Amino acid sequence: MRRTALPGLAAAALALTLAACGTATSDEVDAGGSASPQPAATSPTTSNPATSDSTGSEQDATEAAPAPGAYVTLADYENDPTAYSGTKVVYFFHAEWCPTCRATESAIDDTGIPDGLTVVKVDYDTETGLRQEYGVTQQHTFVQVDDGGAELARWTGSADGAAILDSTV
Repeated sequence: MRRTALPGLAAAALALTLAACGTATSDEVDAGGSASPQPAATSPTTSNPATSDSTGSEQDATEAAPAPGAYVTLADYENDPTAYSGTKVVYFFHAEWCPTCRATESAIDDTGIPDGLTVVKVDYDTETGLRQEYGVTQQHTFVQVDDGGAELARWTGSADGAAILDSTV
């Protein structure tokens, strides 16, 4: 009978860990207490200017390809935000001590950032003004902003570049 208690304790420990890092929402945790796997990331692809769409017709070759994806520091972004125009910009409030933040950063390093997305790494512990501006109260929070810096969306729990892009508006 003791063996049946161990999975319950493990699930409780996992739930506490995930809650501390603000990663899994209630719909991302299965009945056993485990976080549901996130969709597999795809590596960034280059766009072919003349490709077939779902109707089989060719798209206009003059249509602009999406800008390459980028993962940049806040200082680099603030130095030249126009360098990232044409992409969806998402602030990633990251803490070095957060295991979920480190796992997301590792996944980003491994799989990259999809074309059309810029992820700006913001230090959760030192950027208190930016946290306050966007109402961020926990690390591993993502805030999508427009060209003027206005918030478009906010969420937690994205595990890699593809999941971040999937959460944007």
